[in-house]
Amino acid sequence: MPGFLLNLNSVVICSHGGQAKPTVPNPRVRVMGMPVTTLGPPYVVAGCANPPPPVNVGPCVIGNWVLAALRVKVMGLPVLLQDSQAICVPTGTPLTVVLTQMRVKGM
Repeated sequence: MPGFLLNLNSVVICSHGGQAKPTVPNPRVRVMGMPVTTLGPPYVVAGCANPPPPVNVGPCVIGNWVLAALRVKVMGLPVLLQDSQAICVPTGTPLTVVLTQMRVKGM
């Protein structure tokens, strides 16, 4: 499905409210002056409120993207879109894209 591309300024959160940021944004392509993000490098989650063991499995640490653009690639890697899907480790919950740039769409 078409959606807006994610860049370094996009706001992504885990299901428990933790802020997720890309570990390796792609410096070659910029949208709105910021590097885009691609499938492959995970996002790091900070500030997750999920309780640690023995109450629960602990806070989200990393978000691994599993679904990205089908047609748009940067340096051979699919770009992340507003509707891309990720799974957090160790909780197995999804990442949610809250805000992204509104100029460039991909598919």
